[in-house]
Amino acid sequence: MNPQAFLTLHRNLPREGPGEPADIEWLGRQISLPEGARICDNACGPGADIGPLLALAPGAHVTAIDINPQFLGQAAEQWGEDPRVDLLMGDMRDPGGPYDLIWCAGGVYMLGVREALEMWKPSLAEGGVVAFSEPCYFKYPPDSEVVEIWADYPQMSGEEGVGARVRAAGYETIATRRLSDDAWRAYYKPLMARMEELYEDADDDLREVLIAHAAEIKAWDEYGDDFGYLLSVVRPRADG
Repeated sequence: MNPQAFLTLHRNLPREGPGEPADIEWLGRQISLPEGARICDNACGPGADIGPLLALAPGAHVTAIDINPQFLGQAAEQWGEDPRVDLLMGDMRDPGGPYDLIWCAGGVYMLGVREALEMWKPSLAEGGVVAFSEPCYFKYPPDSEVVEIWADYPQMSGEEGVGARVRAAGYETIATRRLSDDAWRAYYKPLMARMEELYEDADDDLREVLIAHAAEIKAWDEYGDDFGYLLSVVRPRADG
């Protein structure tokens, strides 16, 4: 997939993956953050989650990190002058810190669950937690058609498999939540409108990207009950 064509499609989209404010509101009911909480939005994309994260605690501060200047530029349009927010271009492997909460919506698959959690442990303050969403099978064992959809992601597993990788990293799971259909629509609806806008004048590289995204959306439409994203809230174990 041509990287520039991918960015052309994703320019000015509100999100870079499934999600909704209700996910972060739910997170706030699972944990207790201190006043002035230090929060990292790791792999923040265009910054759709920054506002809900700020609402998690009085005086909260969000450090939003992404490696892509296009996405950071978009986030800066809303948050660039806000003293409660720092926007940093950087590698999600080393977010700095310490943080009371590291939030990562949909980006952990680029590192692996165990690998990401091990990398981030030094970035957590005492009592800090990580919340991340990870694709997984909701029907297990999955049908062969669903396995084929996720053939490029060999770590794909059921919900128990996600939990096992959390434990292997020396963490314990506080709570989990399946992302809703509304969370998927919040990503796909603007994406589909953008695809329709670009299709007629697309060159070969962009058309390839459009076809791949159309197949992705079709797969979710047909098999969305069998797979999705699992939001996990985890913390390091005392013996981890």
